[in-house]
Amino acid sequence: MEERFKPGYIPKTHKILWLFLRAGLLLWGIYGLFHGSTVEFLEAVFAVIFTHLWDFFQIFGGFSFITRVDYLTQTMLNLFIFVGVVIGSTLNNRTDFRSFDLVTHFLSGFISAWFAYDFAVIIQGRKRRLSPALASLFSLFSACFIAVGWEIYEFTMDRVYGLQLQNSVPMSDYGLTDTMVDFIMASIGAVAGMFLVAFYRNGIIGPNKRIYKERARIAEENELLKERLLKEYIDASKNNN
Repeated sequence: MEERFKPGYIPKTHKILWLFLRAGLLLWGIYGLFHGSTVEFLEAVFAVIFTHLWDFFQIFGGFSFITRVDYLTQTMLNLFIFVGVVIGSTLNNRTDFRSFDLVTHFLSGFISAWFAYDFAVIIQGRKRRLSPALASLFSLFSACFIAVGWEIYEFTMDRVYGLQLQNSVPMSDYGLTDTMVDFIMASIGAVAGMFLVAFYRNGIIGPNKRIYKERARIAEENELLKERLLKEYIDASKNNN
């Protein structure tokens, strides 16, 4: 097995990027702290902790399937956290720009679909190949469910703590419009992520497409071989009886 496909392997470029993004988050949090925003500092601290999610999987996952989560998902998650926390929060708190929410919901749908596809394959196990179509549907449905869960969270926070996460205005449909636009952007991102991860993992696009295509071909041949051997065994059992 090539080193880049071994469990726990991270390319140096990804390691450097992770360190750069974490340092950027900390610097942003420290800047907020010295400018009177404890919330931004705490947000940065929790964001940095979440950028270690992949590391937690590897350390505490033991021999479970969770340790096989690909590092590429963490890279996309780190970029999403950095963009959402540093750029998004800065624009929301220090400018009048209010459209960045569309970008974050699109990215959340994309990353959720990518992760869910890999997660479905991981859960299936190494001994049996999961249909790319089924994995794609799982990724799409999971991403949409995550989007629904987030909107439920926003609705709950608004009602319990009197926040304005959904931008609800009395006697207006602005809050409903905001929620539906979030759903639409997350769904568009989910569809894009579903197709790209399916194409990437099955050797249609990407720098390693020859390797992935060969692995997919071998896995399919193994499944066909298992089916043929099972059929022969069943037929032989019938003939013996």
